[in-house]
Amino acid sequence: MKNIRKIYDSKIFWLIVSFLVSLSVWVYVTSVETVQSTKTFRNVQVDVIGEETLLNSRNMVVTEVDPIGVTVEIRGPRRVVNALESEDLLAQVDVSRLTQAAYTSLNYTIVYPSGTDRRNLTVVSRSQDSISFMVSKLTEKQIPVLGGFEGRIEQGYTAETPVFEPSIITISGPETYLKNIHHAYVSFGAGQTVQSTFSVETGYELQDSSNEACPTTEITSSPETIQATLPILAMKEVPLTVGIIEGAGATEANTRITVEPKSITLAGDSAILSEINQITLDTIDLTQFASEFTASYNIPIPNGLMNITGATEANVTVQIVGLETKTLYVNEFVWTGLGEGQVVEAVSGYVPVLLRGPSNVISVLQNENIRAEADLSGYQDKLGNYIIALKITVPGYSTVGAIRDNGQPDYTVAINLERETEP
Repeated sequence: MKNIRKIYDSKIFWLIVSFLVSLSVWVYVTSVETVQSTKTFRNVQVDVIGEETLLNSRNMVVTEVDPIGVTVEIRGPRRVVNALESEDLLAQVDVSRLTQAAYTSLNYTIVYPSGTDRRNLTVVSRSQDSISFMVSKLTEKQIPVLGGFEGRIEQGYTAETPVFEPSIITISGPETYLKNIHHAYVSFGAGQTVQSTFSVETGYELQDSSNEACPTTEITSSPETIQATLPILAMKEVPLTVGIIEGAGATEANTRITVEPKSITLAGDSAILSEINQITLDTIDLTQFASEFTASYNIPIPNGLMNITGATEANVTVQIVGLETKTLYVNEFVWTGLGEGQVVEAVSGYVPVLLRGPSNVISVLQNENIRAEADLSGYQDKLGNYIIALKITVPGYSTVGAIRDNGQPDYTVAINLERETEP
């Protein structure tokens, strides 16, 4: 025991121990610093620098960077290499000196974390040597706003074309991204059931000419929302009719009227629609034809309303049923309104008159039953030949009357006016 204690108390012993410990530390440190190691780093993020300079000085931007990560193998001192991870590194490419818009590529540099001793680090392999990307001009473009209502319209109402405010928006971004964008599409009103004008502020989707969605990466739009409005109109089915002027034995009871189409559907403000119960195409004088009248009419649409049926014309047929016609001749005339000393002579020998009425009455009428009267009060100071209108009546036969089946407005007679001579 005393000998062991003497060893521990000996200065020489401790000098030897200290030397051995120092030697061991020196050997360890030397081995760590000099022993080389190789490590693979995957998905090292690509970092593009100089974009701000490129934008400010040349109004260009970088897009379509490929790839976004690379794999590199680095050799160096084991202590340094083993301390690194993939997320600590960057594959950096500088675009600040580019001058033209084009699809190009540049070599990249591996950037290590701050404080890393890079003197003995070497990149021994790369998954690829360069980074590819598109350099595009930064530009803007105006596109129209299109869209559709996705809800349901209450029965009895209809909608006009949706209105979008604004109707044109401005998009800006890389020229290569903008070229395929054709319009902004607004879809609104899904799940809504409306019976009055519907309006909402909503977003939109950028689409190409085939209505397919376009990528919006690095694209800005102004404005970002659209005011979409669907004008709603009330609807009403309105019958088409014609009025008649009874005469020459024809009344509403023996008149058959056909209108095709029978009605049209109008759309518009409900207050205006409430005042309209029918549309009258014309008023037809039953004395102007014998048995049947046909005509086409443009359908008039009241101001402020829309015809949503599509028909713009209506065909009208008016038929007289249950009555017969008969032609008689009149050569006796009644002159009224003659001036003093005037003498009138009928140049026409007789005037044919077409009568219409019930068959049992028409069959017994004779020429003498007809009264042909002419009012000459407007000719009292005139002499010579004139053609004047006749008023044809059948006294005592209210169900019979004269008609004009040749389209002429009146019966007329040619007369000669003279002054009465003294005997």
